[in-house]
Amino acid sequence: MLKSYLTVNKSASAEIVEKKSRFIASIAPVVSEEEAIAFLELIRKRYKDAGHNVYAYKVGLLSEIIRCSDDGEPSGTAGKPVLDLIAGNDLRNIIIIVTRYFGGTLLGSGGLVRAYSGAAKEALQASGVIEKTLRREWVVTVGYELSKKFQNEFKKSNYILSDTVYGQDIAFCVLVKEAECNSFEAEMQNLGNGAVLVEAGEWVYV
Repeated sequence: MLKSYLTVNKSASAEIVEKKSRFIASIAPVVSEEEAIAFLELIRKRYKDAGHNVYAYKVGLLSEIIRCSDDGEPSGTAGKPVLDLIAGNDLRNIIIIVTRYFGGTLLGSGGLVRAYSGAAKEALQASGVIEKTLRREWVVTVGYELSKKFQNEFKKSNYILSDTVYGQDIAFCVLVKEAECNSFEAEMQNLGNGAVLVEAGEWVYV
């Protein structure tokens, strides 16, 4: 498993105009090809009167699924430049769609490449790039009398306190980096003088 990877922060869009042709780029983070296709269909419906809805997406932490389409534009002038932007920034789990409304003037191959990649770059900047890091979920259960001690520890540590469940005891859901997992359970036991239940959970990216 990758220790970390780069992706986009959120769904976003941007528009540029080249010789009266409008290029509207839509970008989104996705975790499966089904999500990518659903987003593509959403954009196609939104801009159903457009001449082209060019797209590129890269799904999977090892880039298992890579697709792009020129959607009727000359081969290599649309989908590939968008995919090259994704690859050049080492992004994963991402889709970019660039919608074109023809403005009446042909741009030529070079002009199309610049326009499609330029619109995609603007959308990428609008979304922002984030790094997701592999962490393991741990559940730390303690009595109420120890809760503040543990809360203070989590605040000053590199751990992420993702949730707190109040019941007969308090269960802290904590996300821990891979390198810190080996010592985490012992650290929690020492902090609670053994009066603590520490359970390891799933691996997630945050």
